Amino acid sequence: MTFTYDFLVPLVVVLPLIGAGLTVVTGQHTRAQRFISGTTLAAVVAISGVMLYATDQVRMLSVRVGGWPVEQGIVLVVDRLSALMLVISTVVTFAVMLYSSGQGDRSDDEDEHDGGAPLPIFHPTLLVLSAGVSTTFVSGDLFHLYVGFEMLLFASFVLLTLGGTTERVRAGVNYVMVNLLSSLVFLTAIALVYAATGTVNLARLALRIPELPESTQLMLQAMLLLGFCIKAAVFPMSGWLPDSYPTAPAPVTAVFAGLLTKVGVYSLIRVQTLLFPGDGLHTLLMWAALLTMVIGIMGAVAQDDIKRILSYTLVSHIGYMLFGLAVGNITGLSASIYYVVHHITIQTTLFLVTGLIELKRGTTSIAKLGGLTVTAPLLSLLFFIPAMNLSGIPPLSGFIGKVGLLQAGAELGTPLAYILLAGSALTSLLTLYAMSRVWARAFWRSPVEDYVTPQLAPLTRGVVLPATLLVVFGLMLTVFGGQLYGIADRAAQTLHERTPYLTAVLGERGR
Repeated sequence: MTFTYDFLVPLVVVLPLIGAGLTVVTGQHTRAQRFISGTTLAAVVAISGVMLYATDQVRMLSVRVGGWPVEQGIVLVVDRLSALMLVISTVVTFAVMLYSSGQGDRSDDEDEHDGGAPLPIFHPTLLVLSAGVSTTFVSGDLFHLYVGFEMLLFASFVLLTLGGTTERVRAGVNYVMVNLLSSLVFLTAIALVYAATGTVNLARLALRIPELPESTQLMLQAMLLLGFCIKAAVFPMSGWLPDSYPTAPAPVTAVFAGLLTKVGVYSLIRVQTLLFPGDGLHTLLMWAALLTMVIGIMGAVAQDDIKRILSYTLVSHIGYMLFGLAVGNITGLSASIYYVVHHITIQTTLFLVTGLIELKRGTTSIAKLGGLTVTAPLLSLLFFIPAMNLSGIPPLSGFIGKVGLLQAGAELGTPLAYILLAGSALTSLLTLYAMSRVWARAFWRSPVEDYVTPQLAPLTRGVVLPATLLVVFGLMLTVFGGQLYGIADRAAQTLHERTPYLTAVLGERGR
């Protein structure tokens, strides 16, 4: 009897939702909440790892929920891309959960010396967020993808406004307004797609959209990409992000930076490769990638706070992922997939380490920091490694991903592609400048005499260990870069062919 892995697919959504319910019931018992969250996320990490092995070595996984036909029910699909995204997203969510547990699950406004009570809503909301992320990665139809986005929106708003300060509520309202706009655009696009084709199933759409008039195809493509580009913070729809993320507690900012925009990037990759594989809007996407890279990093250079610098670099490096997709060849697609995995890990790590800096010194303003290499050498090392990785210093994973993107642009060989190459090189240099500026002022120079460090509790193993493990995990992306890039390359090949996806969902007869 042949072992089947398909039954694992729904578990990545169901387990976090069950865990969320249990953490609500145990809301007054912090240790029980932490145990449930940790066990749930560890199980999802293990399941995602098994599915990555299965999709890479055995076959693509597909589940018809409730046994309903494709046209009438929900279909869950996991290919190499989905499995890779599930693994990396749950790993960083698990690390953030450990960090928050070590920090006491408190908002930054609570005084630990006064014995502030833990926030009982954090763990269930984080698990709902994890379920929403997983839902988007396994969805086999547009409406189910929309449901995943709305789960993300609900959970992220609660996390963003933890503590209820005026600044956080204001940032949360701005965040929700922008994301409601993107949801409205996306929902309108779904309605138009259904009106034109009679289905929202991605596999069916891949067969029916080519039969539509070219003008209709272009309109549907533009609507879908607009909604996803807002979610992914692609310029000029990126202004909301730098004002929203820095106000949240460190664990929340870290998971936001690592995951939320990448859900939009994943959706762009899935829809563009499966539904619109032609050259449709590739030129527009290339310009968007260029402007996102350059304008984002220029914003980072102008900032004086580490959180805001990292928020702008986050926007900027979304451009790299869009670059590989926009180029339209397999080399660019595989480089984008690899770079998404790299960036989720490194960006989450940097925000967690920045949280350690804030716990240590009471601020993240580089004008007030200094001398951290002497007072906190381990903390300095934990920041330096991912900062250089983000900058693309060889032989780290950021360098590997950027080389792949440059190769993809060179293969295309158009004037616009060479402009993109120049823009990506400039962005990489400015990223190095921004990270070096943080290092020189916050870590290397002498402490600022006019700034008096508040009396803060020393860093505990509970917050340092998760950040350290995530730094090591980021280094593993370099050590095993060849194997990871191989999976990304095979995932890109499958996306380009499209046939394996259609066969997994519809079968030979359905096609």
